[in-house]
Amino acid sequence: MNKLLRDYNNSAHVVAAATAYVALWNVLLVHRPAEFRLGGVSAWWTVICAVAVINACGWHRTAQRVASLSAEADAPDVWFQKWQLRLSAVFVLGCGFRSLIPRADVQRFGLVDSWLSSVLIGRSVATAAELCFVAQWALMLHAAARGVGSRFGIAVAWLLVPLIVVAEVCSWSAVLTTCYLGNVAEESLWALAASLLVAGGFIVWARRPASRGPFLAGALTLGLLYVAYMISVDVPMYFSRWQADEASGRVYLSLSQGLRDAWSRRIVTFSWEEWRAEIPWMTLYFSVCVWWSLALVHAPRPVPDPSPDQRARGGPRFTPDGRPGCV
Repeated sequence: MNKLLRDYNNSAHVVAAATAYVALWNVLLVHRPAEFRLGGVSAWWTVICAVAVINACGWHRTAQRVASLSAEADAPDVWFQKWQLRLSAVFVLGCGFRSLIPRADVQRFGLVDSWLSSVLIGRSVATAAELCFVAQWALMLHAAARGVGSRFGIAVAWLLVPLIVVAEVCSWSAVLTTCYLGNVAEESLWALAASLLVAGGFIVWARRPASRGPFLAGALTLGLLYVAYMISVDVPMYFSRWQADEASGRVYLSLSQGLRDAWSRRIVTFSWEEWRAEIPWMTLYFSVCVWWSLALVHAPRPVPDPSPDQRARGGPRFTPDGRPGCV
C-alpha cells in the first residue's frame, strides 16, 4: 500500500510539474509575435523555465523527506536540516523567479515587459537568494570545521555572509550607477569567499578521513572550478566592459537617478547578441547552484569528534533547542 501511495504521489508530481510548465509557457510566450518565439534565446528561456519547475518539485520532495525523517532524527540533525531547508527555499524560489523573468541588470534588458521585470525587484530577489545560499555553506562549513577543531574553518564560516553582504552592496552600486566597476568588486569578493570556503573544506578533508565522501569531493572540485571561472572569465568580462565604457566617455547615473531608471526602464529584446554573454552564467546559476542548494539539505550534519571527557559522558553536548553546544 505504501509503495502504491508513493507511486501515486510521484505521478501526481510529474503531472503537476508538466501542467505548471505548460501554463507558464503560455503565459510568457504564446501572445508574443512569431519572431520573438523563434530563435536561440527563446529556446534557452524554454529550458531554464523547465529547470525552474523541476527545481521547485525537487525542493518539495526534499521538504517531504525532511519532514518524514524529523520524527526519527536527533534534535541537532533536525535543527540543522530545517535551517538548510528554509534557506534553500528562498534560493530555489529566487532562482525560479529569475528564470521565469530573466534580465540583465546594468543593461536594463529582459524578456518580459512587466513591472515584475523591474531591475529593482529582480535585484532585491537576487540579493535575498544569494545571502541565503551563502548562509547554507556557512552553516555546513561551521559544523564541519567545529567537528575537526579547525579555528580557520570556523572563522571563515563566520566571515562568509559579511563578505557577501559587501558584495551585494557593490552589486547594487553597479546596478544603480550602471558602472561595471561595482560588478568587478562584487565578483572579486565572490571569488574570495569561494576560495576561503574551499580552503576550509580542504582542512576538513585533511583532518577527517571519514569525511572524504562524494559530497565533499564534489564540493571541493566544483569550488575550484568556480574560482577558476570567476578569475579567468567573469571578473575580466566586467572589467573589460568598464574599460569600454570609460573609453567611450559614458556618463554614469547618480544613485537617485539610478533608482528611478532601474524601476522604470526595461528593454525587451530576444537578440542573441545581447544575451550571448549572459546565457552561460545564468544557465549554470539557475541549475547547478540550485542543485547544490538542495544537496546541502540532504547532506548529513557533520558531527564533532567527542573529546575523551565527552565520550565518558555520552558524546558532544547540545543546547536545549538542539543546537550544537560548546565542545
